[in-house]
Amino acid sequence: MTRDVLILGGSGHSGTAFARAFAAAGWQVRTYVRGTDPVAAARGVALIVNAMNPPDYHDWQTQIPRITRLAMTAARASGARVLIPGNVYVYGRQPAPWSAATPHLPCSRKGAIRAEMEAAWRDSGLAVTILRAGDFLDGAQPGLTMGRVVLTGLHKGRITALGAPDVRRAYAFLPDFARAAVALSQRDDLPRFADIPFPGHSFSLTELSTEITRQTGRPLRISRFPWAALRLLSPVWELAREFSEMRYLFEHPHWLERDSFASHLPKFSPTPLPEIIAGHLPIQRSQGLQMPEPPQRSSPF
Repeated sequence: MTRDVLILGGSGHSGTAFARAFAAAGWQVRTYVRGTDPVAAARGVALIVNAMNPPDYHDWQTQIPRITRLAMTAARASGARVLIPGNVYVYGRQPAPWSAATPHLPCSRKGAIRAEMEAAWRDSGLAVTILRAGDFLDGAQPGLTMGRVVLTGLHKGRITALGAPDVRRAYAFLPDFARAAVALSQRDDLPRFADIPFPGHSFSLTELSTEITRQTGRPLRISRFPWAALRLLSPVWELAREFSEMRYLFEHPHWLERDSFASHLPKFSPTPLPEIIAGHLPIQRSQGLQMPEPPQRSSPF
């Protein structure tokens, strides 16, 4: 039976991946157009994916509640279940592994905003799935942190660490994450409020460097991200200020527990990490050939 899904934020990184994955699974995909009536847009849909997010952390204090109200309006009018891509900001600096049972103790303003948003959904009485993940990976999307910061110096034989190189962190390959969202949305046995960690992969920058060297045959050095320079720019640059607040996530080891996800989708097969990393390496680089200098950027983002 064909089902309809409405995607809020369909032009963003995750929204685009969701649209592709749901269409591949036979769903009829609608994309919400900003400024239009959310009730009319959601009429007749079985699922609403709230992938709408302000770019570059812009004005979360105002924008996240506004987006939440819009999504709730659409959900109440349509009776559709809502799927929300969750992040790990709500956990603060608690010990890993993080799970649905881990208390929400955010240590950042954005973590507090997300915790308030999730509490509003939990209290709403609506059917909601929060599929939670660490940093997104997708070689086809250079706007993500891996492409915007970590691998920008790869042509010069280096990668950039935003924290201690040996710190293990949670990552989610975006196409896998979107496939998991589809598979969960096709189940009829989820609780009314489902908080499900997506375990994805976890690795350190040292392990990433080792794997890239294995694939390319080129040794890499690991440089440190210039946080001090970013702090100096924080008073006049919103992104510098907001990104600096999340520095702790690059210093604090964390990963997501696997049992909950496996209990819902025991046959889910994630893309192997070496294959994901290969997708971030142009074929010339994977063959060890010299790459031309990229154009200069006005910022490290």
